[in-house]
Amino acid sequence: MIGTGESAWEIFVHVLHILPLAMLFALPVAALGGLALYLLRHRSLATTMTTLVLTPVAALLVGILGVSGFMFTEALTTELLVCLLVALVAVPAAMVLGRVIARRSVWEREARERERAAEASRRELVAWISHDLRSPLAGIQAMAEALADGVVSERAEVADYAQRISGETTRLSGMVGDLFELSRITAGALELSMSAVPLRDVVSDAVAAQAPVAERKRVRVLENASAWPVVSGSDPELARIVRNLVSNAIRHTPPDGTVAVQLGIDGDQALLAVDDGCGGIPDDEISRVFDVAFRGTQARTPDRTSGGGLGLAIAKGLVEAHRGRIGVQNHGPGCRFEVRLPLAAS
Repeated sequence: MIGTGESAWEIFVHVLHILPLAMLFALPVAALGGLALYLLRHRSLATTMTTLVLTPVAALLVGILGVSGFMFTEALTTELLVCLLVALVAVPAAMVLGRVIARRSVWEREARERERAAEASRRELVAWISHDLRSPLAGIQAMAEALADGVVSERAEVADYAQRISGETTRLSGMVGDLFELSRITAGALELSMSAVPLRDVVSDAVAAQAPVAERKRVRVLENASAWPVVSGSDPELARIVRNLVSNAIRHTPPDGTVAVQLGIDGDQALLAVDDGCGGIPDDEISRVFDVAFRGTQARTPDRTSGGGLGLAIAKGLVEAHRGRIGVQNHGPGCRFEVRLPLAAS
């Protein structure tokens, strides 16, 4: 051991003398630690951090033992105890730090994935809406020019053109309203005025509002209630949910088909089910039904009045804002959309 009366130069020479021996014992331990880190590269970050802390501590202990010739003197015992105390503090700290860093890394990765998904959805939405807006705008422009140039002059034709312009304008207005509603949902700016709402009244009003559309398409809309649930929600937004689901079902049900709207109670939740006759949704598309601007390619091919493909995305956002759940599954001749909402406190 180094004496207290030795000069700095003597201490330096002594350190140079024992350094190769210490390295001889410590380097194999460090190499084993490096190998362990390589083998554990796919394990959790906490495990990696623990190995990273234990490796130099173990190398230090072995180096000290090697230099001392494994002679357990009082000084050596003290040094070993200090190293063990450092390990007892450093290892738990490394595990905690590893878990914190791992959670942060996972959170950041998920945030990046959500951001990429949101950006992809925005690009897809812009592409869809740009395409859908172009069609009615082109029609309005062509009919307006025909009226202005006098190409159409007969009273009946002028009235027909005016009615068609009005219809296209209504369609555009609906698309803009959908965009505004979706932007409120995605921006978290949706404010709900919660109260106890009888869901049967909401469903009846929504079905009545869609009756003219169903009649024009010769689609029967049936209502059935096994219970009379009262939910905690906002009346306008609940009406929008039901209206979007019923409208979607009518649009994708062929003429002379049936749309069934059913109400019930399942445990502590109200259950709303809307069955259509769309012919089913392909398995590779059913998980994307609620995506923004997604309208399907096979059984659910949209017609020219199908809007921007935002109705189901809006319904999903509004259901989740009510702390509810919405899902879809193939059922019978078509598919079934199910909405579950919390019942109002009695």
